[in-house]
Amino acid sequence: MPKQAHESMSPTLEQVAALAGVSRATVSRVVNGSPKVLPDTVAAVERAIVELGYVPNRAARALVTRRTDSVALVVPEPDSRVFSDPFFAGILRGVSAALAPTSSQLVLLIEPSAGDDQRLLRYLRGGHVDGAIIVSHHGRDNVLQELAQLPLPIVFSARPLGVEVPVASVDVDNVAGARTAVEYLLSKGRRKLGTVAGPVDMTAGIDRLTGYQLVMAEEGLPEAVAYGDFTADGGEQAALKLFDEHPDLDGLFVANDLMATAALRVISQLGRRVPQDVAVVGFDDSVVATTTTPKLTTVRQPVVQLGTRLAEILLAKINGADLTGPEIFSTELIIRGSA
Repeated sequence: MPKQAHESMSPTLEQVAALAGVSRATVSRVVNGSPKVLPDTVAAVERAIVELGYVPNRAARALVTRRTDSVALVVPEPDSRVFSDPFFAGILRGVSAALAPTSSQLVLLIEPSAGDDQRLLRYLRGGHVDGAIIVSHHGRDNVLQELAQLPLPIVFSARPLGVEVPVASVDVDNVAGARTAVEYLLSKGRRKLGTVAGPVDMTAGIDRLTGYQLVMAEEGLPEAVAYGDFTADGGEQAALKLFDEHPDLDGLFVANDLMATAALRVISQLGRRVPQDVAVVGFDDSVVATTTTPKLTTVRQPVVQLGTRLAEILLAKINGADLTGPEIFSTELIIRGSA
């Protein structure tokens, strides 16, 4: 009986050390990934771990390494938007790809309302994760400033509005992408151009509107702007308002693909044809761009690549790298049937 009870117990660090012929401290260093162990010794310890079926105690390891082997992907948006917008799926794919070769697990934190800001901050301060990626953040209250100042490695998916301390961020050149879209519409002979803009408390919303405005000013053309929230419902309401106020528009730049799909439906409901009467360009090149009729001309941003780079920078910061400042990716116009 005593022997059976002993055999049913999980293997210990001491048993691994005895089988490998090394000290307990050496086994601990190998388990914790220390580079200060000879390769032959590492191989011997790893063979012993496999033979005994040893599983490191994560709680004890965390006490030694001060690591949780978890990182947070923070999306301060309602779950209805997170699970309906292909942008977030692309970011998640990219982040997961970068974390796959590592021991880090991903924790998804969705914030359904502004009232949960302090709850989020308490969680991130509480030592539950080694770092965080902040995606789709809004410039409300002071939460971005507080996030940027946490004693925790943080990377933002775009420059955080109103933050005065240096931060690491990854984004696309939204201004240039919007300019490309509007200039393309002009090249097709369209002169009465409107835009369904994104939220003005988000970097993408501001920058894509700026790109539109710069081109219109350079051409001496009047602006026609309505504001959405990057959702299909928001895009529909904005498009209805825009065409009610400017029924003679012959070109439309929409700040993301979800809103553009809604704008296409509105234009059809108004009895106008795309692209013959109104040419439409979106932004993202998400999966929905190929499901519309006609298929959507849009500005491609490399979303999966953005997610991968966000995770790579975060992992580097967790390992001690001092990385700040923006990394900016280029966009590309993808021409289909809507313009």
